[in-house]
Amino acid sequence: MGDTMEMKPLSISEVNQYIKQLLVDDWLLSNIIVEGEVSNFVHHYSGHMYFTLKDEKSRIRCVMFKSYNQDLNIDLRDGLKIIVSGYISVYEKDGSYQLYVRDIKNEGIGDLYLAFEQLKARLEREGLFDADNKKEIPSFPNKIGVVTSATGAAIKDIITVIRRRFGLVDILIYPALVQGLQAPEDICAGLTYLDERDDIDIIIVSRGGGSFEELFAFNDETMAYTISRMNTPIISAVGHETDFTIADFVADLRAPTPSAAAELATPRLDNLREELSERCIRMNRIYGSILENSNLRLQHMQRELNLYNPVARLEDKAQRQDELFERLISSMERKLGDNAVELRNNFNRLRHLGPVDILNRGYGVLIDEDSMVISSIDDLNMGRELELLLKDGVVKIKVLSIKEGEFNYG
Repeated sequence: MGDTMEMKPLSISEVNQYIKQLLVDDWLLSNIIVEGEVSNFVHHYSGHMYFTLKDEKSRIRCVMFKSYNQDLNIDLRDGLKIIVSGYISVYEKDGSYQLYVRDIKNEGIGDLYLAFEQLKARLEREGLFDADNKKEIPSFPNKIGVVTSATGAAIKDIITVIRRRFGLVDILIYPALVQGLQAPEDICAGLTYLDERDDIDIIIVSRGGGSFEELFAFNDETMAYTISRMNTPIISAVGHETDFTIADFVADLRAPTPSAAAELATPRLDNLREELSERCIRMNRIYGSILENSNLRLQHMQRELNLYNPVARLEDKAQRQDELFERLISSMERKLGDNAVELRNNFNRLRHLGPVDILNRGYGVLIDEDSMVISSIDDLNMGRELELLLKDGVVKIKVLSIKEGEFNYG
């Protein structure tokens, strides 16, 4: 065998540099004019512009540096049809070729973007975007339905965020195509299936980022009417924050990303626990204050009740009655005592003035046969027999003479 010549291996950088040099040396690619429709336009904060030019079959990445776009008088945006001039080269970092734009001319709105704008305007006139038709998103869902690709990053982000924020909720995934001609029909079938279930509280329709064409499945007219007729609240999260689709406008709530949709659909359990704890503390403080005020009112009412209590007043009256009764008894006893003394004195006076005491003093009482006292000579007749009552007996006497005249005790 003859000697074989071994080639030294090249580094990745050397390969990319070699290809770049080939492109730069190519007379056509070094000064090329390309017509296409703008997609995925980004005006970076550095001033550079990044976008994709596309037609019905293919697309190419483009960059227009700040030094070239400072005097640009075109409002560059997605869907705009333009003619660019520049050169093809390689971005050595990732080995991808791209069109470096030096100048841009406006050719009008692209076909896809024009169709999007026309459909959007018609649906808006029909009222599909009206805020009055938007349903409220439940604060505490039990089960969330998700229509998206089963293999994309969107479903992973949604599940991760929901499990982190509110692990109590169940998730039902309806795998669907989210790109291509069959995607709108597949997505509508998933939305209809989830909406017809009675255990789904919120539906999220979602996919990750992509070009305007890749997201165009969500600009479907049938999907717009399907979403508008749904009874279940729906959150649309298609593409990145700057991407807008018809599904976003018709849905009850638009989320800028799939992760944001999961956040909008669920409360944060930690926040709920913290809020619940704070509310319990405030509630205990409020009810403690209410109880304290109620106790003070109760004490005040108790004092008023004691003050105006009829039982207490009756007890006071009863005590006053007892005191008056005691005073009455005491007064009666004093009165009776005084009357007894007076009675004894009167009795003694009467006894002293009575006939017995008179008889005891040596006097006699003259009485007739009828026991009537003779107090005057006019009542006497000569020879009449009378009785003379003395202190120790009775003497019968007979009237022998009657002599008128005053009796002289001296």
